[in-house]
Amino acid sequence: MLKSGNVTVMAADMKKAVQFYVDTLGLELQHEGDGHFAQVAAPGLTIGLLHLAGDHGSEPVKSGSMSIGFEVDDMESAIQTLKSRGVEFHDAVEGKAAQVVHFSDPEGNTLYLVCNR
Repeated sequence: MLKSGNVTVMAADMKKAVQFYVDTLGLELQHEGDGHFAQVAAPGLTIGLLHLAGDHGSEPVKSGSMSIGFEVDDMESAIQTLKSRGVEFHDAVEGKAAQVVHFSDPEGNTLYLVCNR
């Protein structure tokens, strides 16, 4: 059911975040979106950098927090399997490049499933 995993880091300043992970740490930039998302590759780990705009324009929401994502090939099947195991989903986001659904672990940590298009 789960294909791969990644960690998403919320960033207040995308330019500085990308510069740190790519130039300072020497990781490979795999994708850079419209200033709200970038993806870098580390050995054995994919790191997403995400800037979330809040109610105050471009001010990020929960900067510095992280979430864990799991890539799936079939979103509906994965959702149904996890629901049958007691998982409750919070929301779904339909983007140009992917569909994302969020849920929490028993401690309240944010996790998500992502199905790339």
